[in-house]
Amino acid sequence: MDIYYKKWLQISFLNLFIVAVLGFLLRYKIAFYLPFIDQKNVLHSHSHFAFAGWITQTFMVLLINNLTTSEVNNVSKRYNWLLYANCITAFGMLITFFANGYNLFSNIFSALSIFVSFYFALLYWKDLNTEPQKKVSHLWIKASLVFSVISSIGVFGLVYMMVNKVMIQNWQLASVYFYLHFQYNGWFLFAGLGLLVAKLEMEKNNIINLKRTYYLFVAACVPAYLLSVLWVKLPIFIHLIVVIAVIAQLIGWAILIKVIKQNIAFVQHHFTKFGSNLLLLSAIAFTIKLVLQFGSVHPALSQLSYGFRPIIIGYLHLVLLAITSIFLIGYIVSFNLIRVTKYLKIGIVIFVVGVIANEILLMVQGVAALSYHVVPHIDILLLGAAFMLFVGIFVIFLNTIFNTVK
Repeated sequence: MDIYYKKWLQISFLNLFIVAVLGFLLRYKIAFYLPFIDQKNVLHSHSHFAFAGWITQTFMVLLINNLTTSEVNNVSKRYNWLLYANCITAFGMLITFFANGYNLFSNIFSALSIFVSFYFALLYWKDLNTEPQKKVSHLWIKASLVFSVISSIGVFGLVYMMVNKVMIQNWQLASVYFYLHFQYNGWFLFAGLGLLVAKLEMEKNNIINLKRTYYLFVAACVPAYLLSVLWVKLPIFIHLIVVIAVIAQLIGWAILIKVIKQNIAFVQHHFTKFGSNLLLLSAIAFTIKLVLQFGSVHPALSQLSYGFRPIIIGYLHLVLLAITSIFLIGYIVSFNLIRVTKYLKIGIVIFVVGVIANEILLMVQGVAALSYHVVPHIDILLLGAAFMLFVGIFVIFLNTIFNTVK
């Protein structure tokens, strides 16, 4: 990878470190007295910056690096200002949400962030169309761009309700979940699988199965949104569509796993061992997510899952940390996009252990909440997991700063 992209990945890991700092602050305020920090404001700052500053920023860098038709200098001229713009809007949301929560300035930066994503989608789509060879990975990536744009409907819905002061709780929740669904089940998932498929399709015998997987996932993405609103009474036939969508995702995932198993020698040759292990962890987490989705189609389980905050937080962290963040780090390490040293591996291991500990603790807290029990010292234990995430990312970030290869 050219030094141009390495520098941008350094910024990505700086942003992830800031996300970890905010996460630690949130856990600290729950466990101990911290009067000068507004919990809700920090939460908004944490979540918006995680989406824009860490995940979206990193996917942009990796997707730009994935382009094959242009020289690095030409690519940097077209996309450099977009990466800066995304960074500026992300930091704008970080500061304004932290200071005052939802206000004029935080809304302005949120809107600008959406417009940056629109322009990136348009520009990248055009560049994909100039590629001399049409690939299956292009389908995945184009779908990710479409879902990124679609997700903004949820944000615009919230803005409309705020402006008109019509804050109906069900509609408000439906808008929030609409944005979240098409971000992590659309933009994040399809961009990540698009990058992975770009490697797997180098083996031509995989093309048919990779296309089948794509069609199953893309057909399921829109109806799968209804999983997020099963607490609303839906007609039986709509519920049936949701069940079909969940099954389609499970079948698509099974086909993709089969492709990887059939090409294990290819994977071992082209992916580093450490990176492959990280991608395996991300795949296991994704499998758990699909199983949980399948279980949640039962109305009683759906009502429980959306009625307890620890379960919602655990699910979101499963998607954003265990699946997406570990995938991004695993992909970067698999292809040596940053210099992989002993200390980088140590930092990643600490981070991964923190992710696993965080998920287990949230799961225990969620199960206990179902029976209205409180787990002793759970806030301190979750603070410890947040500290591990903080330390792991700090070590990773320092490594990217002091071990850049020119």
